[in-house]
Amino acid sequence: MGHGHNHGHDHPHGHDHGQAGHSHGPTLSASDTPEARRSKERAILIAAALTGSFMGAEVVGGLISGSLALLADAGHMLTDFASLMLAWFAFRLARRPADWKRTYGFDRFSVLAAFVNGLTLFAIAGWILFEAIQRLRDPHEVLGGLMLWVAVGGLVVNILAFWVLIRAEGDNLNIRAASLHVMGDLLGSVAAIAASLIIIWTGWTPIDPVLSVLVALIILRSAGAVLRESGHILLEGAPAGFDARAVAADLEATLPGVARAHHVHAWSITQERPMATLEVELAPGAVADDVRRAVKARVRETTGMEHVTVEVAVGLAREGGRDRCPEAGTVTRICPRKPVIAQS
Repeated sequence: MGHGHNHGHDHPHGHDHGQAGHSHGPTLSASDTPEARRSKERAILIAAALTGSFMGAEVVGGLISGSLALLADAGHMLTDFASLMLAWFAFRLARRPADWKRTYGFDRFSVLAAFVNGLTLFAIAGWILFEAIQRLRDPHEVLGGLMLWVAVGGLVVNILAFWVLIRAEGDNLNIRAASLHVMGDLLGSVAAIAASLIIIWTGWTPIDPVLSVLVALIILRSAGAVLRESGHILLEGAPAGFDARAVAADLEATLPGVARAHHVHAWSITQERPMATLEVELAPGAVADDVRRAVKARVRETTGMEHVTVEVAVGLAREGGRDRCPEAGTVTRICPRKPVIAQS
């Protein structure tokens, strides 16, 4: 789980990226506090209970009525229940503290859960499309009345579950993936209601698989977005809006003590926990600690990122009004070029 960027140096003062209350740890956003996480965990569990409780009714109703829309929605609810439980487990696992093997803790598991949920959405949509084609080739009788009542019940349950989840979502990708699953169920219920009414009024049964295909296409679009974002985080992609080139250019242009900024890397543990590392070379006479604090403040101001590790390469640094070679601790006008690391 740990990020591999270290420039070949150690962390002598115990810089901790984990979740423990270390003074150098990441500042938690309002959506990433322990209470906020518990709220998300409760929301996931409530949504899972609502989804699982109605799933059986949809299976029975779909089999008796002969409705693909109901069976498709029931199948979706089954995978939704499993996906919601996976998302809930991810939040439970994230409670575990960081250790020497997993210095960032288990937060990233929630992103992995979101990625898996995105894949299951593709599988669900594929199954619905396959069944719809079969139904269009070989139409089945559909009992519109029973289908309508079951679909209405499913709509009510899905609206409740979706409402619980969107209230807790914030910027959490795991919650959003779970919300998309429930939204797919909700749309499936709407499609089933529309199909049942058309069957009752006109007797045209092909509307059932036709609307099922429409729901599947909507699910695919949402699943693609979840896969892209979760895959981006798993591949250590830069957080949204973070441009390493722009950050380096801004530091060089605005901070007099920075001669050069480079090796800028940014990634996210989760959407709520973005992090960055960078190296700066000091301008003549600059004080390393002052520059380091200024760089952190400037990056926080321009990107909103709270957790930034700054490495300061000291050539000729001014300390206490004298030019001092930091490695040797002696007063000199010429220092070795080997960088001295100042971190936070």
